[in-house]
Amino acid sequence: MNNSRRAFLGQMLTGTAALGVAATGGHLAAVAQTSLSPDAALQLLIDGNRRFAEGRLTSFAEDLELLKAKTAEKQEPFAAVLSCADSRVPVELIFDQSIGHVFVTRVAGNIATSAIIASLEYGAAVLGTKAILVLGHANCGAVKASIEAKAVPGQISALYPYIRPAIERVGADLDAAIKANAKFQAALLRQSSPVLAENVNRGQLKIVAGYYDLASGNVALLD
Repeated sequence: MNNSRRAFLGQMLTGTAALGVAATGGHLAAVAQTSLSPDAALQLLIDGNRRFAEGRLTSFAEDLELLKAKTAEKQEPFAAVLSCADSRVPVELIFDQSIGHVFVTRVAGNIATSAIIASLEYGAAVLGTKAILVLGHANCGAVKASIEAKAVPGQISALYPYIRPAIERVGADLDAAIKANAKFQAALLRQSSPVLAENVNRGQLKIVAGYYDLASGNVALLD
């Protein structure tokens, strides 16, 4: 861990022992807030998606007043999801999870920008998330726009450079590009973040890609 990262985490953690981070051997290591393994955390997401696709949600049956009281002072998510900002991809709903269970980051094209990576590092290093799922979805407008590369207003085209590597690998087929992009962003998280890579190497974190089918409601793992 470099000095700037250590300083950042140190400032973030000052006076917040309840967040569950301890100093060990000169490094800041997350004290896991869930006893789940990375595989078990990922399986919880998949099991919840199966309930969603089959129309038998359980998360709405949980006591919301109890959840609000429990999560008012702290959060203990077991997994994180990097999702597209598309309104048809309500992450907690499609995984049948309620308040405080999933650490969600959303951006058009589910791309791993610096801010997104920092957020997911926080989830893993401070909150103890055990799995990160990069979730692409059918008919993604950001990927489609990146394939077409037409003139667009404002800063929309700033998304294109993040998505183009996937398109260059598989061509202009939209569905293939969406899946390739999710896999590319997951690989980027594993390779570009020393914090996430260290947790992966220690067996404390799993980073995978997935594809959400809007019509069926099913999420398929791509790795």
